[in-house]
Amino acid sequence: MAQTSKEEPQGGFRLLPAPSKFENGIVKFGDREIKIGGPLPKLADNEKLVRVTSSLCPVCYRLLPAVIFEKEDKLYIRKICPDHGEFEDLYYGDVGLYYKFDYWEYEGKGPKVPYVDLKSPCPFNCGLCPMHHQHSALVNLVITNRCDLSCWYCFFFAEKAGYVFEPTLEQIKFMVNQLKRQDITLVIQITGGEPTLREDLIEIVRVLRESGVKHIQLNTWGGTFAKMYFEDPEKAIRYARELREAGVNTIYMSFDGTNRRTNPKNHWEVPYTLEVFRKAGMTSVVLVPTVIKTVNDQDLGNIVKFAAYNLDVVRSVNFQPVSLTGMMKRNMRNKFRITIPEVLKAIEEQTDGEITRDSWYPIGTSVVFSKLIEALTGKEQFEMANHPSCGAGTYVYVEWRNGEPHFIPISKFIDLEGLLEYLKEKTEELREGGNKYWIGIKLLYNLRKFIDKEKGPKDFDVYKMLYNIIVNHNYEALGEWHYRTLFLGTMHFMDLYNYDIQRVMRCDIHYVTPDGRVIPFCTYNVLNDLYRDKILKEYQIPLDKWIKEHGENSIGDMMKYKRNATRLEQGEIYQLTYKLFL
Repeated sequence: MAQTSKEEPQGGFRLLPAPSKFENGIVKFGDREIKIGGPLPKLADNEKLVRVTSSLCPVCYRLLPAVIFEKEDKLYIRKICPDHGEFEDLYYGDVGLYYKFDYWEYEGKGPKVPYVDLKSPCPFNCGLCPMHHQHSALVNLVITNRCDLSCWYCFFFAEKAGYVFEPTLEQIKFMVNQLKRQDITLVIQITGGEPTLREDLIEIVRVLRESGVKHIQLNTWGGTFAKMYFEDPEKAIRYARELREAGVNTIYMSFDGTNRRTNPKNHWEVPYTLEVFRKAGMTSVVLVPTVIKTVNDQDLGNIVKFAAYNLDVVRSVNFQPVSLTGMMKRNMRNKFRITIPEVLKAIEEQTDGEITRDSWYPIGTSVVFSKLIEALTGKEQFEMANHPSCGAGTYVYVEWRNGEPHFIPISKFIDLEGLLEYLKEKTEELREGGNKYWIGIKLLYNLRKFIDKEKGPKDFDVYKMLYNIIVNHNYEALGEWHYRTLFLGTMHFMDLYNYDIQRVMRCDIHYVTPDGRVIPFCTYNVLNDLYRDKILKEYQIPLDKWIKEHGENSIGDMMKYKRNATRLEQGEIYQLTYKLFL
């Protein structure tokens, strides 16, 4: 993509041209024309307005006014396209939880520099444009669109696209340099497709680390490690160890359930993959369930328990309510649609009330800590000021009784709301010129007031750890906290039916692309024909050329994974891993 001559005020970089332009009430995006505007939806007598936002028509992408409203203790979103009619969908499944999370809303400081010129309204001007409210927190780097699976809910893979996309090492270096312009801690998730299909994956990891990336996640379904384990266990362990030594910090691994029905994707392979990680010293695995109502929502408590039984390598579970891509009738959406509150409620019920829905807090509460440390040190801090409806999290301590895991959320032994309010108060004192030394002393003294030692874990000092994290900004203490607890998170990516422009503008999970842009997740994947597919196609490798250079076994049916379920189930590792779940 050619660059414009327009200079940025910071750093002398040139802005990339906007991907579209707005003329006479129409967004012109390539050869596509997208209309703007429609009627404001009306509310019935039993519906209460919460806020007005903007959304999209699922058929034509028309930018529409939308209302988010209460009905029967849930939140819904409604919009009316003059050409395609009314669309209504569940937005958030619990009113009370919505208002609790909304209290912790922060605007976000935005990226230090924009990447593209501003010519169209959001979300047709990505990315990042001057309207965006949040810098990058986690950046997805797509290194291939090839995959050895063909999951029905997947965003994309090569056979669907009709071409191969695999950026070169030089393109990858360029993309990392683009991210550096934000002057933030670089956190990159290597993703695909299935990244382990690239033979130069270890070299890519080294390139990222040498380029200054501080934290590298590898997004995988994990099958490569299991397949290698059956062929040659030592080779599999050596490969995982080389990835870790090259710079992979965390494995971000699909895991939709603990049995064959809820997790047809990788149920059989996971035990062997985790065995490889154990022996390779890869001890930071995040299990990532895509949660689909009527499919695996009854297995969420078991997923948490599975994580506890594998706590030697599993650090976190990140539940992702399914994004309903493509056109889908309302009755089908109702069948599969699940939002964050329903996920939290299911976890509460399926852990016998140990992890309550009140244990969870929105991602934005982390901003309280960022602002305090910024005020104490005078140094700008990394922020995650996501929209309150985007995600939530909690830490739980795992306590073992008679060989079974029980869960103590940190909200059971830390007065989180009191602590957060107190830290906000101290931050304001610092900003108003308060003495850092005396405020630090007060923090040291008063932190104990928010900790109930009797209800907390007996074998580690919560006060000392909190003090080291907040007052001493000790990264090792943060790491110890992370390794002594299990982090549970949830992130609900949008689709065309529940699309909320206010959420998009606050997104901090981004994609970096070979044309130099940085694009929010929910425009890259939801408006895939405008962003993802258009960009990747520009940098494609035609299938015939790919096959000529790499052989027929590297693409299509020839490279798809063929499972021998009987052999996998007969293995001792499989039996031990699932003995409490089958």
